[in-house]
Amino acid sequence: MFLKPEEQLEIIQKGTDTIVDTEDLRTKLQKSYEEQKPLIIKLGLDPSAPDIHLGHAVVLRKIKQMQDLGHHAVILIGDFTGRIGDPTGKAKGRIALSDEVVKENAKTYCEQIFKVLDQKKTTVRFNSEWLSKLTFEDVIKLAATTSVARILERDDFQKRYHNQVPIGIHEFFYPLMQAYDSVELNADIELGGTDQTFNILMGRTLQRHFGQEKQIAIFMPLLEGLDGKEKMSKSLGNYIGINEAPEVMFKKVMEVPDELIIKYFELATDEHPKQIEGIKYRLENGENPRDIKLELAEIITALYHDEQAVRQARHYFETVFRKKQLPDQVPSIQLTDSQETITHIIPLLIEQGFVTSKSEFLRLVKQNGVSLNGEKLTPEAMEKEINSEDVIQIGKKRFVKMIR
Repeated sequence: MFLKPEEQLEIIQKGTDTIVDTEDLRTKLQKSYEEQKPLIIKLGLDPSAPDIHLGHAVVLRKIKQMQDLGHHAVILIGDFTGRIGDPTGKAKGRIALSDEVVKENAKTYCEQIFKVLDQKKTTVRFNSEWLSKLTFEDVIKLAATTSVARILERDDFQKRYHNQVPIGIHEFFYPLMQAYDSVELNADIELGGTDQTFNILMGRTLQRHFGQEKQIAIFMPLLEGLDGKEKMSKSLGNYIGINEAPEVMFKKVMEVPDELIIKYFELATDEHPKQIEGIKYRLENGENPRDIKLELAEIITALYHDEQAVRQARHYFETVFRKKQLPDQVPSIQLTDSQETITHIIPLLIEQGFVTSKSEFLRLVKQNGVSLNGEKLTPEAMEKEINSEDVIQIGKKRFVKMIR
């Protein structure tokens, strides 16, 4: 069922930023191997931003690798903590979410995470299951396990305190509640980005207080976006969404800066460390990065689309972007009966990654950068009826066909 612990450790360590601590992880893997019992891997998700891109998927891909090694994932949806708001990395407290918004976002998250994770080896839990049942006495006892000085070690709290930005007492409870989740799940491993360091380490502290073995904390680096500078972000437009059309996804991967090729192999794919070492060797010995990037684009696109879609995406890219011809096959968008005009389809174009925002689309229209069936689209024609088989061209090389 399981690979030998040292081989598992090699795979788990691939692409990580920090593991706390490696020796404890080796011990847990050895025990799991001897007992043929999977480890419990925890990932907490704050259901406030349900659209997942490759940056978000870095942690999910690492969990998938551990599932492939035989271990079990618990996705912990913070529906209770989402009502409070995690201040992580923010200059001010995050607005609490309503129950309705939390439930809708959690549903969207679940639909997306199983594009990456093995559903048979995943359990989805909600922390309202236990946090909503704590009495006020329980909460006071929980608060007594740490000090204000410890909580103020968090960088964001420190900055807000020194800049005299208000900190609500309720915000101090967020890391404690996230830590208590680890106690309830008896987690062996918890993963997160480096921006979650304080909260995840707090889980280790609280588990020890409750007499449990401390979870291993694995922190994944933040993935830079297509600009090669800022972390991947939808608001910055430098992202690759996991729900994007295969042609869009393939093209975007080809835009990854050469210096990030290895990092994308490490964080955005499931390739074995030995294979990645071979790719490093090829780059260091002068192989054209463009050719290796074609492999990367195929591998990443194949993680989220079927084999035929990947072939079509590569053909589309090579036809439109390398040979500079019109594509034989154009990606399509399925319209509903209510989507009758060009204005109505803008959200679909954004969702599929053909444009980053409504303002970008309108700007391109004003600049004569959008065509409908070969004719330039004007701002006055935005309410023009859209029909099945209509082809929209955005810029020089983005084509999409409308179908009903």
